[in-house]
Amino acid sequence: MKKILFIISLCFVSAGAAVAQSNTTISYSVGIPVGDLSDYIQNASWRGVTLDFRKMINPNIGVGFSTGWNVFYQDMGRDTYTIDNISLTGKQYRYSNHIPIYINPTYYLKPDATVNPFFSLGIGTIYTLRNTDMNLYTVEQESWGFALAPEFGVQYSLGEGTGAAFTASGKFNHAFKAGEINSSQSFFTINVGFTFIK
Repeated sequence: MKKILFIISLCFVSAGAAVAQSNTTISYSVGIPVGDLSDYIQNASWRGVTLDFRKMINPNIGVGFSTGWNVFYQDMGRDTYTIDNISLTGKQYRYSNHIPIYINPTYYLKPDATVNPFFSLGIGTIYTLRNTDMNLYTVEQESWGFALAPEFGVQYSLGEGTGAAFTASGKFNHAFKAGEINSSQSFFTINVGFTFIK
């Protein structure tokens, strides 16, 4: 966890250092599990945040990084569960924390318009920490998986000279199988927030 906090702190410092012609977006993020992740937890995640920073190479193209944190949770109720050839009866709680870290080249379609659609592709990794709690026991698994994250969104300018925009986007996060988790980890995020333009 210390490594993760260090990496996220480094991202914030980088964002603060490179402010010329840049976009910094802070968003509330809702996560929807798909694939193997939805087999483990079916509930949507209402606990999420995303930070995006992009330095503009020209009016249409930006390059930067993206990070965030989505927490999925499900109360499975009282039942008999089998974990690693051991059967236990009781109430089970499942948690899955996901921290993506991407480099994200982005293309803006209409940089001078009030409504500015954009496409982005995140390339990097997702750190996953999964906990299965039952009675007095917990099974903890973690992985760092290579990840891709295509994203489509739109910026709505709040007015010329304000240096701010309302931003909404949808992103598909996919981490390939790695570490102690024997499956890929995928989820959609719906992100709504504000962009500060300098």
